[in-house]
Parts: sequence; structure tokens; C-alpha cells
Amino acid sequence: MVTNVTIYFVTINAMDHFALEQFLPYRLNRAAEFVGLRFAAHYKAKYGMTRPEWRTLAALGSSGRMTSKAVGIHSSMHKTKVSRAVFELEQRRWLRRTQDEADRRLEHLELTAAGLQAYRELIELARRYQAELEAEFGDGGVRALDEGLAAVERVMRKPARGKKLPEPDGL
Repeated sequence: MVTNVTIYFVTINAMDHFALEQFLPYRLNRAAEFVGLRFAAHYKAKYGMTRPEWRTLAALGSSGRMTSKAVGIHSSMHKTKVSRAVFELEQRRWLRRTQDEADRRLEHLELTAAGLQAYRELIELARRYQAELEAEFGDGGVRALDEGLAAVERVMRKPARGKKLPEPDGL
């Protein structure tokens, strides 16, 4: 059987070339993902926790009593991820929910004694991980990274050309 095949050649102009690996948002996202995954391996090995569970536990441990919505905003997570994490932490008996007396649609979340103990242990794990990273970067690398991140944060807090910044959707 004979088939007709048409082949198209596309010429890419040097002006059209885009080096994704040099695109700053891409590089920042990849760096954050690599660093985050490496830390996730530590807490997953010790506790079998997911990233949303860690973020929820950390938000509640560092801020105290919060609503699910506040946890999502604090940790840049979508509400469904927060909801699943809350459920899992509640199953471990690390978290308790209490209904708001003034607005019964709201629930307040807080860590139990066991949750606070897990949070303290995980904070030690986080401190060791940060020390490990800082040792790998060296003093000059840590200072440069800190200055670079501070610059990114300053710039990103400003609305782009008068536009409102979108809410983070979570990673």
C-alpha cells in the first residue's frame, strides 16, 4: 500500500529561539522544587508525610489556631490539598477541629499535644536540612542567595503595571 506523505520543514529564526533553561520563573520554580523534594524525602522517610501534610502541620505549628482557608493562604496551597492534609493529620490525631460558635460554617484547626510533638521533631529535621544546605552553598553562596531572594520578594510584592497580584494556587 502506498501512502502520500507530506513533510513540512519549519525554519526557526534565531529571534524566535527561547531558552527555557534561562527563563527566570522556570529556574526559580525548578530550584524550589529540587530543594523542596530533597527536604520532602527527609520527612517522608521519618513520618510518611506528604508535602501538603508537612505544610499544614508547619503552618499550624508556627501560627497556632487557624482556619483551613488561612492555612491555604499561609502555605500557598489549594483548598482541596489543605482539606486532604487536614483529614490525614486528624487521622493521626495530630490535629483537632472545632466549629466556630459565631459562624458554624467555619472550623478552627489546631495541633494536639501529639501534633505539637511531631511539629517540634520536624522543626529539628528542618533546621538540620537548612544547615546542610547552607554548608553546601557556603557563606558567600548563602548571602548571595539571601540577597537575590530578597530582591525577588521586593519586586514581586509590587503589582505589575497597576494590576492586582493573583492569589497563589499552591504547588
